[in-house]
Amino acid sequence: MESLSKALRISLIQMKIGKNKLENITHACNSIRKTVEKDKPKVVALPECFNSPYGTKYFNEYAENIPDGDTSKALANIAKELNVFLIGGTIPERDNSDNKLYNTCTIWSPSGDLIAKYRKMHLFDIDVKGGIRFKESETLSAGNKLAFLELDGFKIGIGICYDIRFEELARIYRNNGCDMLLYPAAFNMTTGPLHWELLQRARANDLQLFVATVSPARDVSSEYVAWGHSMVVDPWAKIVRSAQDGEETIVADLDTTLVQKVREQIPVSKQRRLELYDTISKFDKQN
Repeated sequence: MESLSKALRISLIQMKIGKNKLENITHACNSIRKTVEKDKPKVVALPECFNSPYGTKYFNEYAENIPDGDTSKALANIAKELNVFLIGGTIPERDNSDNKLYNTCTIWSPSGDLIAKYRKMHLFDIDVKGGIRFKESETLSAGNKLAFLELDGFKIGIGICYDIRFEELARIYRNNGCDMLLYPAAFNMTTGPLHWELLQRARANDLQLFVATVSPARDVSSEYVAWGHSMVVDPWAKIVRSAQDGEETIVADLDTTLVQKVREQIPVSKQRRLELYDTISKFDKQN
């Protein structure tokens, strides 16, 4: 790292999640306060579905409006209290305008304002023989908009869990100038050992940017057992920090100049044969 002025410190909170929503919210806020007071990060991120058990039968019960629900208010208050940018993991969101439920990540400024929200775009509908069956689409609807956090010229794009498997979405974020992709995510005990690290390093290598994931801590007594191992990967596809499977906060100092250095040394983005192939974004037409 050349200088602290070119560093961005980020904390990823890997926490256990129970069935009591208030306790989950309180635990998250206490964990945010602890890492901010100790580690002084500029950005803090929470895991997927941090205020609710992860399961289709829970989403309707735990869903809240954004930004008027209790969870949003707590995140806004803690971000303002601690003067930190907060990527608020995800919560089940109830949209009263269309009476639908979404798996939604919120982003809060140090003044407690909602900067953006991202609704999970690719729903986790899988059926692995002998492994796991899960159908988010039984209760959730899919989002259709990108979300960004920009910090002094360093741009972070947001995805959620299953979204990481879709290279086209990641490339569209890259084409929109992103230096990092961050995914609150809850891979399970089937897909975690197979693909968790692989996918992060693949996205980082292909697009030459930082990739971070924030998982719930593993709880073998829960109905859905998360893999854990929250992680930060650099643009060389090297692992910068990795958690184990229990409760843990990992802190990483990101050299914000590294993205450009890697892209200059191996200029694949300039060498793509765009006259033969391209990734076409339709977001502008939708939005």
